[in-house]
Amino acid sequence: MSTLVAHRTSHAGAVRSLWALQTRRDRLQLPLWILGNAAMAALAVTGVTQSYGTDAERSTLLATAIANPVILTFRGLPSGSATPAFTGFLIVPFLVMIAAFMSSFLAVRHTRAEEESGRAELIGATAASRRAVIWATILHGITANLVTAVAIAVAFLASGLPWGGSVMAGLATGAAGLVFLGIALIGAQLFATARGANALGVIAILAGFLLSGVGNALGTPNADLTRMESSPLTWFSPFGWAENVRPFADDAAGPLVLLLGAAAAAVLLAYLLQGRRDLGGSLVAPRRGPATADWALRGPVTLVGRLTRGTILAWAVGAFLTGALATSLAAVVQEMGGSNPAVAAILEAMSENDDLQAGTVVIFFTVVGILASCCAVQIIARARQEETHGTVEPVWAASVGRRTWLTSYLVAAAVAICAVDGAAALGAFAGLSRTSADLAADVWVGAAGQAAVAAVFLAITALVLVVLPRWTTGVGWSIVVLATIIGLFGPLFGLPDQLTRLSPFAQTPILTAGGGVDGRGVGGIIVTAAVVLALSVWLVRRRPLVTAG
Repeated sequence: MSTLVAHRTSHAGAVRSLWALQTRRDRLQLPLWILGNAAMAALAVTGVTQSYGTDAERSTLLATAIANPVILTFRGLPSGSATPAFTGFLIVPFLVMIAAFMSSFLAVRHTRAEEESGRAELIGATAASRRAVIWATILHGITANLVTAVAIAVAFLASGLPWGGSVMAGLATGAAGLVFLGIALIGAQLFATARGANALGVIAILAGFLLSGVGNALGTPNADLTRMESSPLTWFSPFGWAENVRPFADDAAGPLVLLLGAAAAAVLLAYLLQGRRDLGGSLVAPRRGPATADWALRGPVTLVGRLTRGTILAWAVGAFLTGALATSLAAVVQEMGGSNPAVAAILEAMSENDDLQAGTVVIFFTVVGILASCCAVQIIARARQEETHGTVEPVWAASVGRRTWLTSYLVAAAVAICAVDGAAALGAFAGLSRTSADLAADVWVGAAGQAAVAAVFLAITALVLVVLPRWTTGVGWSIVVLATIIGLFGPLFGLPDQLTRLSPFAQTPILTAGGGVDGRGVGGIIVTAAVVLALSVWLVRRRPLVTAG
């Protein structure tokens, strides 16, 4: 009996120590996620107050969204025209999305990635059991989502919204984050690599978001078109459960219980699955490679292209759909702006274009620029992953030196940016084929401008890879998220123009009324990207190999 008690005490102590270690490792990343999410909540209230100050303006926008399923697909669940409920309609899905990404990446980073690096094996060889890592990760994820829930509730309360709805909005966000924590933990048991587990988490998040949006769009509106009852399809998505809590309207506890139950079930399943595989193994066997190498593996550039082709294809598909929406919705937005001056004002502020149809293209292609930037950052982060996994050392020791290695990833990322923006342009022209709008020039200008913006994020992430390699992934994704919040949502949230202009996404060129092109600083963006890229290639010559971290 004393031996059993001693073993359990030792296991509990190991879990606490690992939990403390994980918290220390995430001392920079998690505060950025959590404070950024809370800031989104607070800024949403400010934006609604400033941009949709009257009940008539909010009711008109809700009626327009309910009448157009495409718009409603990418928003929340209408629950009334009062300011708090309208704020929830606009922002709750995105609060849930940020919490979901935070939780998913956290789960994989501290489980499957630790097995890949070999650290989990060292921990398992001590008095701590193999399952100490997953227990610590679960506690870490619960704590992160609990703090997120509190931060969002405090942000809404500080903005003057009712305490009941503020608390329910925070709880719904945190509970949804826990669901995706469990899904990512399951992915860590199914797949042999962190990339595979992260891919499952991202697919689950995007699929849940779209499933909820489509389910809401297929729902039943009330008579005055200010409230929508979700269709059954919505109830297959954690996003739908969180939205049906209806913070600031119904404050329903039922969907919240459903979220917590699903989270507990997913975490339990992940825990049980870990006991059915060996350390470093996976329940889904990795695909066996070909016996001989083809032409795509005969050089460093083509090899990197082969390794990243799935990543590029996924982002390009998203860009194609975004481009198609840009031109397909232009006429709808033009009509919406004509009936609601508040909508017209906010769209003009976001695009800095008096033509609402052209402004719609600018806004959607800003999203395309975000997708292209994410693709570039992910490819450079892949270079860092290869280094930590030990596959870069033999490459550097052979005829492929440091400069060629880095240049290979830079070329692949540049091709990826062109592919993503090109796919968006193709989608936009496909949308134009069904309308009479003359937006071809706006599409080309938007695609070219966003390619230049994405190059800036590529250059900065590459420089961090060279100078501060351990910070590559965190800094790369953080600058994209920060620039997105400032550049895309800044006008909606009423941020000062001087602050909004700091984001590269706010510096892209547009067509003027006379048919010319207003560069808006794109020349400086191109020069900056070129200088930083050149500096990265020059500095990598003497960079040591950094496998830790």
